[in-house]
Amino acid sequence: MQMFDLTGKTALVTGCKRGIGRGMAEALAAAGADIVGVSASLELEGSAVGEAVTAMGRSFTAYQCDFSDRAAVRAFAAQLEADGVAPDILVNNAGTIKRKPAAHHEDELWDEVIDVNLSSQFVLSREVGRGMLARGSGKIIFTASLLTFQGGITVPGYAASKGGIGQLTKALANEWGGQGVNVNAIAPGYIATDNTEALRNDEARYKSILERIPQGRWGTPEDFAGPVVFLASAASDYVNGEILVVDGGWMGR
Repeated sequence: MQMFDLTGKTALVTGCKRGIGRGMAEALAAAGADIVGVSASLELEGSAVGEAVTAMGRSFTAYQCDFSDRAAVRAFAAQLEADGVAPDILVNNAGTIKRKPAAHHEDELWDEVIDVNLSSQFVLSREVGRGMLARGSGKIIFTASLLTFQGGITVPGYAASKGGIGQLTKALANEWGGQGVNVNAIAPGYIATDNTEALRNDEARYKSILERIPQGRWGTPEDFAGPVVFLASAASDYVNGEILVVDGGWMGR
């Protein structure tokens, strides 16, 4: 099992305050990695995810960043470098979703979702990836979506951004795979988090979704522990440009 051991590695996890991001940060810590966490509202001291990580004997360093502001993302990357933080693993999980029919989906909603879910992810991957390339090793993991493959309903910006994440994963993998940097993505299915609260509160929609999932349940953040450790570790050294779907079988129906 040594190929899954992340002892001595530093993982930067965006959007780690709750949900899937928190689940992935805690899983990486359990595998031995020290965690650098960042989100727009992450507490700099005393966060739940930070306490969970340190309880495992790993270090946790917290930052805040507004991922809708490209200049703030560049400044955050510069601060990491100034602080001597050189991530071995980057988990691009920060994201947002805005639900409104396409005919009434204002520019502001579109811009915010594209900035947070796609543009900031490229900027951070470029800045952190540059250091990985110089060292000749690194793992970058994006959070994609079922809407990387499907169109969704009333979430045009989200669908476009996640489709873009799928292509960005492949584009970076093509450029960086031969230089020791693996770039992959995890595509969650329907997971019980804040982002899906509106769906879960819609009785008819909730029922129709559940009926299509072969495993008969919605996913939880804990379902991402194995996939993220796999893609962050030496176990996946020959996996590159892959979008790993974690959906209870949804895409197989």
